[in-house]
Amino acid sequence: PIRLTNLISIELEKNLIRPGGPTSPFWLTFPHYDVKNRVDLNFTFGEDLTRLIEEYIHDFRPTLVRGSNAAWLFPGVAGEAKTANMFSTQITERIQKATGLRITVHQFRHACAAIYLKHRPGEYEVVRRLLGHRNIQTTINFYCGLETAQASETFGKIIREHIKFDDAA
Repeated sequence: PIRLTNLISIELEKNLIRPGGPTSPFWLTFPHYDVKNRVDLNFTFGEDLTRLIEEYIHDFRPTLVRGSNAAWLFPGVAGEAKTANMFSTQITERIQKATGLRITVHQFRHACAAIYLKHRPGEYEVVRRLLGHRNIQTTINFYCGLETAQASETFGKIIREHIKFDDAA
């Protein structure tokens, strides 16, 4: 759930690293000075995502770098990173073609928060960290209320568990 500016600036062995060695899972890391809110971002990836990234790096990225030595994960033209506008458009169009759903890169951030809070209502601190918000209040202001349906469902379940029905009636 990183911002588009950070997504296009991912460099191999700088932001996408394997601190445990060449066979360990990838980590995605951005020091605070490379992040909008000046908050360090660190994400560890599991084996499945690591394999998917390896496949992309080994099978698809070589065509995209066009012989350049650029370390960009998503290379553009002339050894530069892809531009934000181009990459955002490409991602949106590809998702729409594959799923019929039109979703922007920024909407991924909102989806991340919504999905997480649906499964873990009230855990705004985790969402704050995932999204790299500096202030918890920003996270609460944007996402408070997303769990209303989940809270209502959970409350109904609690009540049903505590109601005794009289089968003789």
